Amino acid sequence: MAGKDQDAPRDHGGNLSAAVARFGGQRADWIDLSTGINPQPYPVGELSPTDWAALPDLAELDTLVAAARQFWNVPDGAMVLPAPGASALIAAIPSLASAGRVQITTPTYNEHAAGFRNHGWQVSDTAGADAQVMVHPNNPDGRMWHREEITAPLTVIDESFCDVCPDQSLMAEAARSGTIILKSFGKFWGLAGLRLGFAIGDPALIRRLSDVQGPWAVSGPALRIGARALSDPAWADQTRDRLKTDSTRMDAMVQAKDAILVGGTDLFRLYEVDNAAAWQNRLAEHHIWSRIFPYSDTYLRLGLPPSDGWDRLEAAL
Repeated sequence: MAGKDQDAPRDHGGNLSAAVARFGGQRADWIDLSTGINPQPYPVGELSPTDWAALPDLAELDTLVAAARQFWNVPDGAMVLPAPGASALIAAIPSLASAGRVQITTPTYNEHAAGFRNHGWQVSDTAGADAQVMVHPNNPDGRMWHREEITAPLTVIDESFCDVCPDQSLMAEAARSGTIILKSFGKFWGLAGLRLGFAIGDPALIRRLSDVQGPWAVSGPALRIGARALSDPAWADQTRDRLKTDSTRMDAMVQAKDAILVGGTDLFRLYEVDNAAAWQNRLAEHHIWSRIFPYSDTYLRLGLPPSDGWDRLEAAL
């Protein structure tokens, strides 16, 4: 990996409008592999006019929380807070403690460091800090963390991609003092536009997060759809099987072009290539958007294509 500055301006996948402006075509012509979002999202079902017109209902909030507790096997001593996306939680969590030093091992999802810096924290990759962030599995390389590595008074465990490997979850640690586990609905369920996330952990911290976000933070449709999805373990099991098959298929396809698999999850794969920018441009000429990183000249991350996109990906490669 090239030694570029980890403090470069934040970048994200999903900036498809920039790709369209540069390489042409219409948005509908493109396959976006830059985000790691499940290309076959959970079927949301029907919603009533009341779901859109009324304020979010407390009983439906309770239903969602109960479904979340059961689906993720949340320990009794931990509290569950639905929120309008994991990103909103990431931005708010650093305000829960006095600014100090936070351990964030890079490369990883860059919004964590940004959130802590915005609240006056010093960010480093050295242990023994006042807070730590563990993205589990890590984005972009898929690194897994272990319970023995939880050492800071405030520990954020970001499990946004962990629903593809629930046996690896650190949810059993959610009742530990100073611990917050994050869950996202945009990745495994493929519903990024729903803006639904969860903070699960130390009740004292979760109550303060609840106070920060105020009432009616999660929309009525998100409450309803989230509860449906979390109450559908059969869909989750079938989806894990499909994602595993598809990620294996993509590995074979990309590695046949002399890329080296570095890591990832069953929702995205990280490859080392000779020139990541050249690979991105070549794929973009076929209207396939990928993810490269400002800190590496050789890392290319690909999400999974939709079922009708495999032939296009193979031709572009």
